[in-house]
Amino acid sequence: MSDATPSPAPSGDGPDFDSMTRDIADVPAVEVITTVAVHLMSSAAVNLGLAEEGDQHKDLDEARKLITALAGLVTASATEISNFHAGPLRDGLKSLQLAFREASVVPDEPGQGPGEKYTGPVFG
Repeated sequence: MSDATPSPAPSGDGPDFDSMTRDIADVPAVEVITTVAVHLMSSAAVNLGLAEEGDQHKDLDEARKLITALAGLVTASATEISNFHAGPLRDGLKSLQLAFREASVVPDEPGQGPGEKYTGPVFG
């Protein structure tokens, strides 16, 4: 059984929540933050139409929400996770913000794009 798979309860009635809690407690915060950020980035990219068969999945409203959530997470956690981890997340965020502007039929004004209330205006 892998470390990521919860162990069944001793009675076999369901997951062993005590074991799952211990497993989560062993994961460093920086790993949790960067993992969540990568999931937000991936989902935003798909909703921007950047994945294979992109136009089929394109939804700029969803992308805006995901990019804004990512911007809040990256901005709030940057001082806690060090520049080593925050730098690449900021770069990915900026790329998504620019891709959003490019994908928009009517681009937002500088400072009004997704997440820009947290990051400031993004220029490429």
